[in-house]
Amino acid sequence: MNETMDQAKAEAFAGRMMALLNDALVGILVSIGHQTRLFDTMAEMPAASSDAIAQATGLQECYVREWLGGMVVARIVSYDPATKTYVLPREHAAFLTRSAGSNNLAFFTQYIRLLSAVEGDVIRAFREGGGVGYEKYPDFQRLQAEESAALFDTALVKAVLPLADGLVERLRSGIDVIDLGTGQGHAVNVMARAFPNSRFVGVDFSAEGIEAARAEADSWKLPNARFEVADIAAGLPGEFDLVTAFDVVHDLAKPRVVLANIYRALRPEGVFLMMDMAASSLLEENLDHPIGPTLYAVSVMHCMTVSLAQGGEGLGTMWGEQTAQEYLKEAGFSDIQSHHLEGDPMHVFYVARA
Repeated sequence: MNETMDQAKAEAFAGRMMALLNDALVGILVSIGHQTRLFDTMAEMPAASSDAIAQATGLQECYVREWLGGMVVARIVSYDPATKTYVLPREHAAFLTRSAGSNNLAFFTQYIRLLSAVEGDVIRAFREGGGVGYEKYPDFQRLQAEESAALFDTALVKAVLPLADGLVERLRSGIDVIDLGTGQGHAVNVMARAFPNSRFVGVDFSAEGIEAARAEADSWKLPNARFEVADIAAGLPGEFDLVTAFDVVHDLAKPRVVLANIYRALRPEGVFLMMDMAASSLLEENLDHPIGPTLYAVSVMHCMTVSLAQGGEGLGTMWGEQTAQEYLKEAGFSDIQSHHLEGDPMHVFYVARA
């Protein structure tokens, strides 16, 4: 049966697709602006010519000029045709520079390059099944470390750990803590420096990440922090008073097994602190999620597929709070609280006790 097409609706969608194409490619230019420190430099400069900006950054003028053209038509940089000068508005710099800390949204555009590099592998998995292994993402751990450092440095000790009643006092007195999927170990080192009476261990399957974690611990002179290469699906190396997992569980091949292992490894009065993405398990409740499209894309291009590559469950980034609560209860936890930090719409923090 033929249906008459709504021409206005079709034209509106064509406009949506044109905007998508523009924004996707502008995202690559924004990533370049972050990596070359063009945004950082321009934020400190008055209106200037492309030649002056190139000299200030030590970059090639022809590339800077063409990049600036993209930034101007994308309404990111302002341009005065009378003087042929460019300026980065202060209101824009607040979300594009390293001085913005966790508000530096330009940082996240680096993931476009990282995820685009595995597009062919993901398409193969669409057709044949399976997934794309961690080895295909050589820069992922570095980006994750840089991303999480902003949160850990500013909020871990002052805002995240206090979410669990009485935990900070126990850490000051001295308890045993393990961080799962520790990556480059920054969370462990931040906690170990803040609580010298407690003992910390970070585990990860990445030898490269563990090496970086040990190097930082050595440079900070932290005798109470150690790191191990380990498969947490096989069990935790001992018993602990606090177990942490920051943005880890949804990537795992066997999340149910690991959560059960965590429950068994906790001592009486022990606490499991889990950070994950703030989202619903129901698609219809994510329609207005501010970065919902990005998170579903990241799930397809990384989180779900790395789990499937290990023969895993493939939970994905958007497993959501309802499923997380269900899995925690299934593991044995009966006291489960979820918390959101003011100014952090990305994450939900679960405090789980037996």
